[in-house]
Amino acid sequence: MIDAFSILWSDLTALKRRWPRYLLTTLMSPLLYLVAFGWGLGRGIDMNGTSYLDFVIPGIIALTAMTTSFNGAGTRLNVDRLYFKSFDECLMAPVELPSILLGKALIGVVRGILSSVAFLLVAFLIARHIHITLPFVLGLLLSCLTFAFLGVLAALLARSHEDMATFGSLILMPMTFLGGTFFSVSQVPFGLKMALYALPLTHSSLFLRAAALDQPLPWSSFLVLFLFFLLFLGGGMMALRRMSV
Repeated sequence: MIDAFSILWSDLTALKRRWPRYLLTTLMSPLLYLVAFGWGLGRGIDMNGTSYLDFVIPGIIALTAMTTSFNGAGTRLNVDRLYFKSFDECLMAPVELPSILLGKALIGVVRGILSSVAFLLVAFLIARHIHITLPFVLGLLLSCLTFAFLGVLAALLARSHEDMATFGSLILMPMTFLGGTFFSVSQVPFGLKMALYALPLTHSSLFLRAAALDQPLPWSSFLVLFLFFLLFLGGGMMALRRMSV
């Protein structure tokens, strides 16, 4: 953990210098989603006894955790590896590979939590029925970890900056609108529902929404999200070992 924190420290120093600008830019998209869907299209819609505004806020939090954790870890590593070439120094340092992988992923977790909490504070001003419980905190932390390691895996596999943009277009963009963020997965046809359950954002949205609205918790979604975390962790470890040979 000490070695991982050493890897993380340089990224934290860079974040400390420009955190106000970072929060402003990362909050723009979720706030626009909130206005467009929560106040615009969703005004007057009832979702099983819950207002659409209360329904959509946990989904936007899950979406914020995904995008900021992925970009916070993946984009940073991609630039360090392909542009500055500074990641090679980490590989040559007397640091274990798991510590390098964890240190590079943790900056995504930190960024994801900061952005999610900032959006949540804004949401509290307009939504009175959002509950912050221990399961909600655990679900948010696991979501940030899962998508941060996905970002690290993508950055380790990318051969150019365009590859990261392609990954975002092919993977993150479909999850943004199909991961149960803005609609209930239970309302779609069975075949499409099974496909949506294969997306990690779907399980993050389901668990965070249930925890925030004080509904029965879908622990199966928490377990599936944890399995995705292990999958991305293992994939990142394999990619890192292949690079270090």
